[in-house]
Amino acid sequence: MNPADRPIQRPRDAKLLAIDARGRITHMARRRFVDVLRPGDLVIANDAATLPASLRGVHGPSRADIEVRLAGRSSLAAESVTAFSAVVFGGGDFRTRTEDRALPPALAPGDRLELGPLSATVEALLDHPRLVSVRFDGSPAAIWAGLARHGRPIQYAHVPAPLALWDVWTPIAGLPVAFEAPSATFALDWRSIQSMRDRGIAFATITLAAGISSTGDPDLDRRLPFDEPYRISEATARLIHRAKNEGRRVVAVGTTVVRALEHAAAEDGTPRPGDHVATARIGPGSKLRIADVILSGTHEPGSSHYQLLRAFADDTTLERANGALEAGRYRTHEFGDSVLIERMPRVGVSASDGPDVPSDACGLAAA
Repeated sequence: MNPADRPIQRPRDAKLLAIDARGRITHMARRRFVDVLRPGDLVIANDAATLPASLRGVHGPSRADIEVRLAGRSSLAAESVTAFSAVVFGGGDFRTRTEDRALPPALAPGDRLELGPLSATVEALLDHPRLVSVRFDGSPAAIWAGLARHGRPIQYAHVPAPLALWDVWTPIAGLPVAFEAPSATFALDWRSIQSMRDRGIAFATITLAAGISSTGDPDLDRRLPFDEPYRISEATARLIHRAKNEGRRVVAVGTTVVRALEHAAAEDGTPRPGDHVATARIGPGSKLRIADVILSGTHEPGSSHYQLLRAFADDTTLERANGALEAGRYRTHEFGDSVLIERMPRVGVSASDGPDVPSDACGLAAA
């Protein structure tokens, strides 16, 4: 796969690989994705805006340079900005591949972290040298101001130029809660949303604090995605309930939307409005209760994003799709091309099967 190395959300030559419920593969321009939707479909996107979640600074006890990447929080409430889980790196920056970044100095509870205008305390180690919980000093308003002044978007080496915050805000960005961009939503713009409405396709949003995609450590990456708080409004829940009752498709824009919808419906198949925290992982053993179609970006094999796709299509189909993506030189990562997969009938999966099941990756370089 070719990494997309320029922060252009909607390049004119963006491509879409579409897989229908019978496993048939179609290539098209991504700007035409509305053409594969049906009147009556309900399209749901994640409207989270992206935080400047990368903070450079100094580890107080050792005076060593560090980078703190905020990675999780307990809720979407503005006051919860005081406490986060975070991944900590040693000196260096995004121009070094994440997997090659140095470990931080030895961290311990009580250590002070000096992060530009912000200061924080390590509250606990989370069973890994890079993963900690931190608490910031000051009021929520002061912390928000410090993040805005000092933070940068989390970035990886495949994009060589520093990202600006507007590079990672989607066209429908609202509440600033995501740690990395819900990048599947880059495919949307107001023209495509109007086109949906003109064709009798409904559009709604949820808000989920999209987490980080890589920690640079294989053991830690296997824990991804971390727990993610989300919010489903009463209006969106009503639209979903009506669509499912009427046999219409729910189209999820991104893996984050699938995770929120399936967690919200885990008890009885009916989506619960309100604020919740998605804790389970979705994989090939998961029974999807809400999402019928996913529109998503392309990513490297082995990711948690890929695992989620295995709930939509069997491995044979995904392996064929992987070959098509490679042959078509599709671009990967957050500014890359897209895939659209309609959920295939599953053999041996019933409503009584267990909840979300992680599994080893294989095949499709997309998620």
